[in-house]
Amino acid sequence: MIRLLPIALLLASIVCSLSALAQDPIPPDALVKEVTQEVIAIVKQDKDIRSGNTKKTIALVEEKVLPHFDFRRMTALAMGANWRKATPEQQKLVIEQFRTLLVRTYSSAISSYRDQVIEFKPLRAQPTDTDVVVRSEVKQSGTEPVPIDYNMEKTPDGWKVYDLAVGGVSLVTTYRDTFANEVRNSGVEGLIKTLAEKNRQLEQKNG
Repeated sequence: MIRLLPIALLLASIVCSLSALAQDPIPPDALVKEVTQEVIAIVKQDKDIRSGNTKKTIALVEEKVLPHFDFRRMTALAMGANWRKATPEQQKLVIEQFRTLLVRTYSSAISSYRDQVIEFKPLRAQPTDTDVVVRSEVKQSGTEPVPIDYNMEKTPDGWKVYDLAVGGVSLVTTYRDTFANEVRNSGVEGLIKTLAEKNRQLEQKNG
């Protein structure tokens, strides 16, 4: 029993450390900046990604970016009132297809990165806020800066992105009209099939 005491104390200290981290997550602006800088650093060093290697780019997004997105809430917002009309299994399938579509879209954007400068604005939020907007700008010589805003919510697992606005255009709002039209014409099953077909086309196009 005495021999096990140091191990028990070590495990206890680890649990306490993890609990402290869970209660005090990385601030949302610091999180977005950290992930962005890490991804850009990898892209700069990886010639395959810069030359358009889709598999490596998707793997990078899956590992570094996706853990910080709340795809369930994002999909629910994109579907609007139609979300409640879908069965749990249909909701799961829409999330999966929408997630795949966004991964491929995000991966395409990353592979096209060419030394743009990304600046982050000071976070306008109170310490007690649980829903914030992290604002940034992408700057490139010869063009106007493009604002990118991240809508984020504080969850038990840390801050998560549930919407993106590029140039003032919300990703969720953009897809909401498309999803609504598809559900109106073909039902939720039709939406799932349309998303799946779009993903198949992108896979064939990008390899």
